[in-house]
Amino acid sequence: MNIILLGPPGAGKGTQAKRLETGRGMIQLSTGDMLRAAVAAGTELGQKAKEVMDAGQLVSDDLMIGLISERLDQDDTKGGFILDGFPRTTAQAEALDVMLESKGLALDYVIELRVDDAALVARVVGRYTCAKCGQGYHDEFQKPAKEGVCDVCGSTEFKRRADDTAETVTSRLEAYHKQTAPIIPYYEKVGKLKTVDGMAEIDQVTREIEAILG
Repeated sequence: MNIILLGPPGAGKGTQAKRLETGRGMIQLSTGDMLRAAVAAGTELGQKAKEVMDAGQLVSDDLMIGLISERLDQDDTKGGFILDGFPRTTAQAEALDVMLESKGLALDYVIELRVDDAALVARVVGRYTCAKCGQGYHDEFQKPAKEGVCDVCGSTEFKRRADDTAETVTSRLEAYHKQTAPIIPYYEKVGKLKTVDGMAEIDQVTREIEAILG
């Protein structure tokens, strides 16, 4: 099963991808992770990407498609993949389809985690983690059983991401909608787009995704 997960930062793509990895043996392919891995490995494409990034420029579509293609040749992707963060434009979506077809592969579904922007801002701004073990919490939705003490490791130190502010999240949402809007109709036209309620409880979102995948 090969899918794309669409959704803005904070929509829960990472959480759902991890569940699919555990339950179905699929591999999450994050463009950022692939870029860093290729640069660290010193591959030909990785070296090209490093030169582009060091120059402060954006990695081209062709180079990104090449990196994804290279990654799909690795054995751990045979159980299926989850693309996160790519494509963002119709041109990228078309190039991805061509590359997959050349490998005898295809996308099965593009699953959009649809969210309410105002509610998502509240969700993201309220989140924090244990500084010691990384357990996640939220000011409103997921407080520790004992105030100020981590349920998992007992630490009393917590941290918040510096960019989890209302202004930053709103800006990221605007960028997401602007970038992603064109590819929604593209995948809708070919009958691969499915939408789930990204604001539902995590387990409910998982159930909806599993129902789509069958």
